[in-house]
Amino acid sequence: MKDLKQLSKDYRRVEQAIEYLEVHFHRQPPLAEIASAVAMSEYHFQRLFSRWVGISPKRFLQFLTKEYAKKLITESENILDAAYDTGLSSPGRLHDLFVTCEAMTPGQVKTKGSGVRLVYGFHPSPFGDCLLAATERGICALRFVQTGDADHMVDWLQRQWPKATLQHEQDETFLLHRRVFDFAPGREPAPVHLYVRGTNFQIKVWEALLKIPLGKAVAYEDIARHIGMPRAARAVGNAVGSNPIPFLIPCHRVIRKMGDFGNYGEGPARKKAILGWEAVAAMHRCAA
Repeated sequence: MKDLKQLSKDYRRVEQAIEYLEVHFHRQPPLAEIASAVAMSEYHFQRLFSRWVGISPKRFLQFLTKEYAKKLITESENILDAAYDTGLSSPGRLHDLFVTCEAMTPGQVKTKGSGVRLVYGFHPSPFGDCLLAATERGICALRFVQTGDADHMVDWLQRQWPKATLQHEQDETFLLHRRVFDFAPGREPAPVHLYVRGTNFQIKVWEALLKIPLGKAVAYEDIARHIGMPRAARAVGNAVGSNPIPFLIPCHRVIRKMGDFGNYGEGPARKKAILGWEAVAAMHRCAA
């Protein structure tokens, strides 16, 4: 497994490159210009990309275009139905992670975390540093750190669990972090259990997200149709935006029907980076 600290450091430059492309995409800037925009030589920018994702920047950036997003939507027809028909669970998850999702009971929600010990820590990932938090019943939060955001994220966590006892425990959360991000080839994946709080509608949406396979994406309308509420695309969007565990509950795999990547609470550039990274991972899996 590539060193996660190095991948996290590399990601910051990758994100800068994506943000530059979002502004100048209409000109299709050459590689040398993109490298210059992130204060790197073309040679070192190429090396950084190879270290981060394993393919050239030019090929990776093909996964970030509107045409690619439209292709994903075209291929997404019935993808959720197929996932359920084949009993898909872990094969669609990133690097075969086995994810189970448990919702809190109404009584547990009402207590607002009273009597719960909640541990959290900050760790590197291929998509930048992240906050990971868990109770004894499973991971309850995963958020990516944005500039100057770390202290605010702890405040956000306390607001989500106002009566819980929060403890900064890097060693404890590191073990969970390894399960999420340290996916070495050939290694048997360790189970990852999620513990979420949401309305019945939100839980249905989040469970549907867990069925979207690696390297794929669906439209909000697809999720609405799948959960039996075809006119509720806007409500689905709100539920997707309320997801407390981005990446593991892959809300980044939902895009707009017209081919726009859409919003993402962890940052639009990060959404594109994750989708492109997963496209490469899926491509390598098919070739294996």
